[in-house]
Amino acid sequence: MFHAALFTLYPEMFPGPLGASLSGDALRRQLWALETINIREYGLGKHRAVDDAPAGGGPGMVLRADVVAASLDAGLRPDDARPRLLMSPRGKPLTQTRVRELSAGPGVAIVCGRFEGVDERLIETRGLEEVSIGDYVLSGGEIAAMVLLDACVRLIPGVMGKLESGSDESFESGLLEYPQYTRPRAFEGREIPAVLLSGDHTKIAKWRNDEALRLTRGRRPDLLTERGLK
Repeated sequence: MFHAALFTLYPEMFPGPLGASLSGDALRRQLWALETINIREYGLGKHRAVDDAPAGGGPGMVLRADVVAASLDAGLRPDDARPRLLMSPRGKPLTQTRVRELSAGPGVAIVCGRFEGVDERLIETRGLEEVSIGDYVLSGGEIAAMVLLDACVRLIPGVMGKLESGSDESFESGLLEYPQYTRPRAFEGREIPAVLLSGDHTKIAKWRNDEALRLTRGRRPDLLTERGLK
């Protein structure tokens, strides 16, 4: 079973959106499991301090390596095979390929950063893989962790109604997804493309591929470059 362990200063944020819709239903059916570990419980002193000023000066605070390491060491066995991730804007961009790899594994252990980040020595000594969900900065890693988990959980067998639902989407083929239509046939003067109502599956497949290429070329030409296409 896919088991997610979240190391966070705000365990009350979970399951949050992950407790609703597909992921929430799957959680209740025990198709995956979610555990939160409160980093604050491993804080130092009377006030359970978890951060300190950045070495060398500068604004903000930095999560201490010793505190977060203590939470990781207590929450994970030495032989735990789950990837250890750190949600970070400087991390490697999350892709659908990486999501599929993670969803097929035993789960993930995710550190949710806060403040100015975490002490670099924690990343080095605990082998954390830094992952980014986009080129922007959030107030913490919790929301980013939810994004990653939602992407993974929906691919777990039994979560979605049809297996095809996860294989015919944006990025699965390296292209953006083609436009989708449903009833009514006409909406405010716009008709469903005739080819989609033709019953000719060969023509429909070609139209969808052509549309996917058109959209990708216009919105994400970098994806075509990666595939050696123009």
